[in-house]
Amino acid sequence: MINQGEATIFEKSVPQRRAIRFPATEGLPSSKDGLPAEHRRAASAALPEASELDVVRHYTRLSQLNFSIDTHFYPLGSCTMKYNPKINDQIALGPRFSKLHPLQPDETAQGILEALFRLERALCELCGMDAFTLQPSAGAQGEFVGVLVARAYHQKRGENRTEILIPDSAHGTNPASASLGALTPISVRSNARGRLDLADFKSRLSPKTALVMLTVPNTLGLFEDDILEIAEAAHRAGALLYMDGANFNALAGLVKPGDLGVDMAHLNLHKTFSTPHGGGGPGAGPLGVKKHLEDFLPVPRVVEEAGLYRLRGDFPLSVGRVRAFFGNVGVLVRAYCYLRRHSAKEFRQISESAILHANYLKALLKPAFEAFVDEPCMHECILQTDPKRMNGVRTMDVAKRLLEYGFYAPTVYFPLIVPEAMMLEPTETESKQTLDEFARAMLAIAEEARKTPERVKAAPQSLPVKRLDEVGAARNPDLSWPGRVSSS
Repeated sequence: MINQGEATIFEKSVPQRRAIRFPATEGLPSSKDGLPAEHRRAASAALPEASELDVVRHYTRLSQLNFSIDTHFYPLGSCTMKYNPKINDQIALGPRFSKLHPLQPDETAQGILEALFRLERALCELCGMDAFTLQPSAGAQGEFVGVLVARAYHQKRGENRTEILIPDSAHGTNPASASLGALTPISVRSNARGRLDLADFKSRLSPKTALVMLTVPNTLGLFEDDILEIAEAAHRAGALLYMDGANFNALAGLVKPGDLGVDMAHLNLHKTFSTPHGGGGPGAGPLGVKKHLEDFLPVPRVVEEAGLYRLRGDFPLSVGRVRAFFGNVGVLVRAYCYLRRHSAKEFRQISESAILHANYLKALLKPAFEAFVDEPCMHECILQTDPKRMNGVRTMDVAKRLLEYGFYAPTVYFPLIVPEAMMLEPTETESKQTLDEFARAMLAIAEEARKTPERVKAAPQSLPVKRLDEVGAARNPDLSWPGRVSSS
């Protein structure tokens, strides 16, 4: 239960209190006149009744209890919860973009169509690709579209390929996307260095392999340094190489996926390119492809013809529509602003700073939290909690205790192949002072684990919400309002 004197909105409810009152509807039919009795409520919906001021104050106070990138350091690895310039939000919210209608004629939407066209070209240049589709609304959908493109490509060639090779350290969306695309995911193990095991990989390549999905850098924060050999082996077997670009924050300006033999790659614009992340979206996961796959991209596509920009859908080999309209355009506008603001040299500096920060944190925390692979990492580092050395304190306990130190918790227990994993991704936007403060908090928690472990295991105690039964909540969700919220 939320304490600190903040009741739920239901408890604040006062009968007949309203934020707005509608004018009388004399002469108009009531809902009872046009709605069949079987579809009408027999009793009130029991919704909370509150004034506008009650609602504003209630949700403002609740928002002040949250952790956010605007209020706290947010080292949520894999998701790159980094600061994004507010100027890009202002531009995207401007009426010339936000007031557009998705069905208005192309001639009246030249500004947004040109911005989308130029965004595609900028992403092609940054990634070494020949074409992009901006339609996927997240990285997972970008993966799914990539699977559809690969399947259509092989079918056009008359080949029945049904398998996708995926490392055991991959994001969970990779095998899910494969299955959703009617292909069979085949797991490939990692080696002792945290990279794809080449021998195991080559042994699983076959005439059935349609696609190899590789995260670069991988989820252990390491560059797949055998990628050229992986690409050559995949292509020799007739398969395509797909790069999960969720971790592109470590590559932008440093290396182009297309130069590594990658046939397809998606980017998470809501991670690397200045768009809000979290809270369920919206996101954007554009898919870039090499020339031999361009004709299979979704429609409609933005094209330039006789000085005008148009949406065209007459591409006979296309996998079809994957969105009702064009995509999360507000997110794409923000990303375009971010790309226009930075040069290739500045993108290199961004990536180098992200890599430097992760390695700096890794070095500071090494006395208490060992790295899964003890070598320089890229933009994120994977550390481990040792319960034997820390009196039974586990990674989840450390994450919960961090909240009381004023830091949001990192990703925990991922990658799945790392016992007691903590994924720290500081991003390039944080200062050295913030990283030092975070490291001091982590080291203090490690010291508490040695001296007063029960304090860490019981955390958090000083926050509005105490330790929750997260497994129980996931398995038995209760989303209705029966009365007061339990504090357990």
